[in-house]
Amino acid sequence: MKNNQIIEKEINGIPTATIIWLHGLGADGSDFEPIVPQLEIPVSLGLRFIFPHAPFRSITINGGSTMRAWYDVMSLDRGGAQDEEGIRQSALTIGSLIERENKRGIKSERIIIAGFSQGGAVALHATLRYPEKLGGLLALSTYLPLELTLENEVIKNKKSQCRGLPIFLAHGKYDPVIQIDLGKQTRIMLEKMKYSVLWKEYPMVHAVCQDEIKDIGLWISKSLML
Repeated sequence: MKNNQIIEKEINGIPTATIIWLHGLGADGSDFEPIVPQLEIPVSLGLRFIFPHAPFRSITINGGSTMRAWYDVMSLDRGGAQDEEGIRQSALTIGSLIERENKRGIKSERIIIAGFSQGGAVALHATLRYPEKLGGLLALSTYLPLELTLENEVIKNKKSQCRGLPIFLAHGKYDPVIQIDLGKQTRIMLEKMKYSVLWKEYPMVHAVCQDEIKDIGLWISKSLML
């Protein structure tokens, strides 16, 4: 991605790890930049945060309105059509950002992929299928897209993620946009595939709360501390 398509923020000196954080539908890369100081990352952990902007595209459920989105949303029914092409294209974008970080001296195992809502769906899709070991997966208020293909694609990928991949899933108990049951279904599927999942629920709607931010900061620090 071009530099004008991402926001970067570095803390605590020279980065030794990177967080690639994807925003939700209709937002942009600036959406989660303000929470960085609230994560209370130890000063000994140099981090680079990358907040990419999704491209503008027409969204079917919004009457074809154009907004920033990682893929089209064709139906609110989980059994309905999914924009497989858009999801996979966004996963390739994440892959290119990972490779960019590799060239800047950050190993894949020191890179966490994070996302909220639609961004979290892409984070799940891309990370679980990525051919190299990554540092972690952080998926907030989201669900697993293209779930019917996941297990076969992971099995066929001889270099797929080891089951030791740190995964943090969180959801609001009163989320009216992506109901918590979808998050729970994602957790159950990943645990059946022998992934170790840290699951958190918070008394909130489709949002991020202060307790959640604190827990995220602790999880990132634990996952990346040398």
